[in-house]
Amino acid sequence: MSAGTVRVRAPAKLTLTLRVRGRRPDGYHELAALVVSLSDPADELEVEPTAGPPRIAVDGPAAAGVPADGTNLALAAAALTGRSCRIRIRKEIPPGGGLGGGSADAAAVLRALGVSDRAVAARLGSDVPVCLHGGPAWIRGRGEVLEPVALPPLPPVVVLHPGFGLATAAVYRTWDDLGGPHGEPLPAPAALAGVAGELVNDLEPAARHLDPRLVLIAEAAPRPGSGRWLLAGSGTCLWTFAEDLHTARRCRDDLAGRPGHRAWVGTILPAGWARSAVLSDLADGAASGSA
Repeated sequence: MSAGTVRVRAPAKLTLTLRVRGRRPDGYHELAALVVSLSDPADELEVEPTAGPPRIAVDGPAAAGVPADGTNLALAAAALTGRSCRIRIRKEIPPGGGLGGGSADAAAVLRALGVSDRAVAARLGSDVPVCLHGGPAWIRGRGEVLEPVALPPLPPVVVLHPGFGLATAAVYRTWDDLGGPHGEPLPAPAALAGVAGELVNDLEPAARHLDPRLVLIAEAAPRPGSGRWLLAGSGTCLWTFAEDLHTARRCRDDLAGRPGHRAWVGTILPAGWARSAVLSDLADGAASGSA
């Protein structure tokens, strides 16, 4: 392993509330969303300086269907910086689940290579700037305008992946075709007072139209708290706040035992977490004999 190899964590992006204001002249959609970063699920990456063009390898429980060519945002991030490296991703964040896994991986590569410019991140995709900065933040425009916010401690979150995904572009096209429907809001936890009064996802009607199984899964899933299950981003993951950690873990274990399902308990990471997201310099650790 060459000197300078680093290991970096890429937490999932969770949209607590998402309003879609309409289609912009540039083809993107105008958004207003409160975004946080979750402790779990999260990918882990190793970024190793090498000679030649950037290369990538992907493994882990969510690796199926993840490209290992230039369409992978992590590889595109390395290419954009002009740096040569080998990237290994252990995928936990399910693709097509609405948790921003590809954007999180791209942001992690930028972070590992010492790039903190959100304008560079925006060239890779709308979600990459907030993943690079780290939530919590309000995002506006197509995702490139960030307004960091401070949140008080919030209850644990249970995330459910039903075993299938949806393409983000298809969900937005369906939202347009349906005439821009609004999601069904529910009151936000008291801890969010002054930041967000409701939890809502305007993409939920479109995702449910594309795959009605989402309705049945949400209705059948146990509720670890007082709120219903909400769609994560463009789907297909579902999420909800739990009453406490014990209840959250019990719900996760119940869900994970159902065919095709995966589930996690995550905590919302505080502002500033991204500054410590580079976990270790693996080569230095090996040289010093540390574990």
